Amino acid sequence: MVDFGLIDEWEPAPGRLTTWTASPESAARARLAPAHPAPPSHQQEQYLRLARRHAAAEFRYSGLCLVTAEIPTGELNRHAMTRAINAFLLRHDTFRTWFQIGADGAIERHLVPEADVEFVPVDCGWVDDPDTVRDHVHKTTPGPFDWDCFTFGIIEREESTTLYLAFDHLHTDGFGQYLSGFDLALLYTREVWDETPDLLAPAASYLDYCTAERAYTATMSLTSPGVQKWLELIRGNGGSLPVFPLDLGKRTDPYTRSAHRTVSLFDEDTAARFERRCRANGAEFVGGIFAAAALAERELADSDYYFGMTPVTTRSTAAERASVGWYVTLLPVAFPLGLSSSFDRVMKLAQHAYENGLRLTTTSFQRVIELLPADSDLDLSPGWACPMISYVDTRELLGNEFFDTASCGLYANRAASEQVLIWINRLATETTLSVIYPDTTVAHESVERYVTRLQAVFAAAAGQEDR
Repeated sequence: MVDFGLIDEWEPAPGRLTTWTASPESAARARLAPAHPAPPSHQQEQYLRLARRHAAAEFRYSGLCLVTAEIPTGELNRHAMTRAINAFLLRHDTFRTWFQIGADGAIERHLVPEADVEFVPVDCGWVDDPDTVRDHVHKTTPGPFDWDCFTFGIIEREESTTLYLAFDHLHTDGFGQYLSGFDLALLYTREVWDETPDLLAPAASYLDYCTAERAYTATMSLTSPGVQKWLELIRGNGGSLPVFPLDLGKRTDPYTRSAHRTVSLFDEDTAARFERRCRANGAEFVGGIFAAAALAERELADSDYYFGMTPVTTRSTAAERASVGWYVTLLPVAFPLGLSSSFDRVMKLAQHAYENGLRLTTTSFQRVIELLPADSDLDLSPGWACPMISYVDTRELLGNEFFDTASCGLYANRAASEQVLIWINRLATETTLSVIYPDTTVAHESVERYVTRLQAVFAAAAGQEDR
């Protein structure tokens, strides 16, 4: 089992806290790092501009991602962990970069020389209260305009140790968060055990990826096929992005913080039955997910057209699949339901729409928005937000068999929330659904209705015999 949620919900047991952060000398040298020509990815640029625009918020507006695990030993070798952490930071070049936005609005990347990277342990003493640990993680992990916006820590007790890795979202996507924990575990094991098998594949340069992405998207124009397809879909949706089908409540404050809920969808036997039904109709598990979402939305909002968004990885090589970075793009899943309420028929439509969306993987939606003229009739403001549904089959991840043993966790900070974000994760024994949404009374009620209806559609689909 993997725990998903907000950092506020993380409940580490008492223990002796040690944290690893950049040494003062390393942080000072990093500030002098020279500019590097690699641009931010489109995803990073949007994120940085939003973070700068909301810098005056009274809370951390940018995303903070926390990875946790439990290790069945009460004493870790601090010297070995220090070497492992520094090796990890040097293995993935995204962690050697920082950004600044100039007076002209241009974003400039700086690259810290390898010799200037030095994270060191700090003994913080015994901590009894989870609030103290959570507050420590928040306070010691800087935001996206500082180089060292990532920290590491352990909480030791006699029988076990809690390990955590905290990153600003600037440097990692969901797969990167998993990969970070796996990499660090292997690097540490290598330091303390000479017979550790070499499972670390060479990692691609994220800077090279960003450079290649920008070179490709620079060739696009409003007449490019991918751009035209995006615009066709947006215009077919009334000129705007999709929204959650139910009311999320009026905001009286400048910002609405996040709320979270995780529920179980299937045990593995039921998930396998659901998957068999999908495949019997020429679809995959993901096609069944969007069919269920479309049918739930029609029942709740009387809609005969489904338009959803889903994040997918843009990693395309073995080296990129070994690389930590923000390798993600957002894709459309749009299709008409017509009058049919048949799950099998809608599932075929959903699978086809998902596959059509995959054709737009290299057409960054951020780039599409850049290309729009100032007088465009489309409602796409710079701070746009839309709901999404993400699906990950964690059984395909190397080392997933240790998730239960290590009591792994993935958590996010209570950042600002405007839309409903859904993650469906298929684990070895259970498929779960996690939702992040605005923390308003109306949104709580609406998300409860939505999740209940979606669970019912899934249950009905999985309960029927294969055809």
